[in-house]
Amino acid sequence: MELALQLIGSFGIFLALLAAGMAVPFAIAVPGVIYLLMQNGLTALKGIGLITWGSMYSFTLTAIPLFVLMAELMQRSGLSFRIYRGLAKMVSRLPGGLLQTNIVGCALFASISGSSVATAASIGGVALPQLVARNYDRRLSAGSLAAGGTLGILLPPSIAMIIYGSFTETSVAKLFMAGVVPGIMLTLMFMAYIAVRSFWGGAVPKDNGEDSGQTVIMALADIVPFALLILGIMGSIYAGWATPTEAASGGCLFALILCLIWGDLTWRHFVDAMHRTVQICGNLMFIIYSAYIYAYAIGVAGVGESVTSWLVGLHLSHFQFFGALFVLYTVLGCLVESIGMIVITVPLLYPVLGNYGIDPIWFGVILVMYVELGQISPPIGINLFVIQSIWDGELSDVVMGTIPFHIIMFVLLALLTVFPQLALWLPGQMG
Repeated sequence: MELALQLIGSFGIFLALLAAGMAVPFAIAVPGVIYLLMQNGLTALKGIGLITWGSMYSFTLTAIPLFVLMAELMQRSGLSFRIYRGLAKMVSRLPGGLLQTNIVGCALFASISGSSVATAASIGGVALPQLVARNYDRRLSAGSLAAGGTLGILLPPSIAMIIYGSFTETSVAKLFMAGVVPGIMLTLMFMAYIAVRSFWGGAVPKDNGEDSGQTVIMALADIVPFALLILGIMGSIYAGWATPTEAASGGCLFALILCLIWGDLTWRHFVDAMHRTVQICGNLMFIIYSAYIYAYAIGVAGVGESVTSWLVGLHLSHFQFFGALFVLYTVLGCLVESIGMIVITVPLLYPVLGNYGIDPIWFGVILVMYVELGQISPPIGINLFVIQSIWDGELSDVVMGTIPFHIIMFVLLALLTVFPQLALWLPGQMG
């Protein structure tokens, strides 16, 4: 009981610091250090040196800055505009017009960047002005971009999956493959919803914005280079020719060539991309480091074993356990930043998975789905603020526009729970 109260107290400190406006890494590290001091006093702090080395000395984590740099180069050089322009020529004639381009564009860019924020910002910055100018439904437009941006952490490469894999020592390559089928399914479900909404009056104007002079060949010229980049990265990982880090380094080089040939990459753009990459990765690594301190603290206290014993003692069925996870992550998604959800909960829940016979690859996909929901859940869903800042509209309209996409994600979560092979089939085909 004392351990439970201490854990609740430390988590309460974490939430209080977040509410007070403290940066996420400090909000995680401070309760972790306090928890250590509560257990063994100053002697417990001696292990932080080893944690500092062990948490950062990871080959898996080296893929993160490479994928971030890849996305930043494309965004700075204007290639995200070419992706959207090419897709607009190809898919905007579908029911839903340019809204369909939002979803497909987000899915394609997500497969390059691995970041939801980069996806939402890149495609949103290009699409929203055109959608507003052509009188598309404002809520549906903003909602499709905020929700479409979440595909960045489900479709590979996924930074969230890299972090999950580093904490659980799970194959990142198999995690990437596990996200392919659910990611494609979610994309198609989003598109189907938009197609249905297009038949409702006022949601989508009759003029889909297509110019008569645009041709399929011109569209392919905009899309094919990026398709080759995606196929090169994912194909090399699936075939076992390269690790995710090696594939990311090759993809980064190819992306740089694309930006020089097809984009408007200047030396200033390149420097800006490097600076932004350092800022993003510095923040991510600091969060991961802080989480390892917190995980070390609960490990010293024996909380992991206590939580495992407690959950097993409840004798929950598989579906009851999944229901408990659903409630936990739905609540956390409204309160805690997405990466924070992973680094705080995985050290506690991962030891329990074996007792329920849960595949860690499958659980990684489920966890990422919950993180996706968190990114469009008020009050701190980051994609909501990204789209609102680009759009300069009401945040409430963005929130209302995402509600139908929340429901679609819950449907996919239910399907993955009932049919886990939707996520596990493709990784099972790897050698």
